[in-house]
Amino acid sequence: MKDTARRPPASPVEARVGLPAASLQTPSLRLLRELLDVAAQVPAAVARRADLSHNELQTLELLFEGPTGPADLARRLGVTTAASSGIVARLESRGHVARTPHVSDGRRHQVAITESGAAEVIGHLAPMFAGLHEVDAGLDDDERAVVEAYLVGTIAALRRLL
Repeated sequence: MKDTARRPPASPVEARVGLPAASLQTPSLRLLRELLDVAAQVPAAVARRADLSHNELQTLELLFEGPTGPADLARRLGVTTAASSGIVARLESRGHVARTPHVSDGRRHQVAITESGAAEVIGHLAPMFAGLHEVDAGLDDDERAVVEAYLVGTIAALRRLL
């Protein structure tokens, strides 16, 4: 009887993804998973340091894009308009946002981030931005092109989930 080597059963990853598990364990993919894990922890850490709830921090981040109405904030946060109003009221009491009349409809108002709100968020993120700038500045054009191509492909792969 001929002794043939048998392949061990497929791992759950191999069986479900259709790729050998080892192909998902390259150093670059391990680092990418670590980056995604660390990035997911940043909002909670910043909110905690700033003594804000996750939704309050997310509201300030959304308002960096420009003033918006409370109903749009509620939709973008995935909360009710009543919850959005409460978030805005708490941020307003801290001086981080201001309600202003809507530019084209005087019956409505919009919410805008104040200098205090911007300083609160940027103050906590500044060390990260400085570190990212330093890493990016250390790349030459060829290295930057490789990193950009990798990131574009990674973003496309992640967007397939959305």
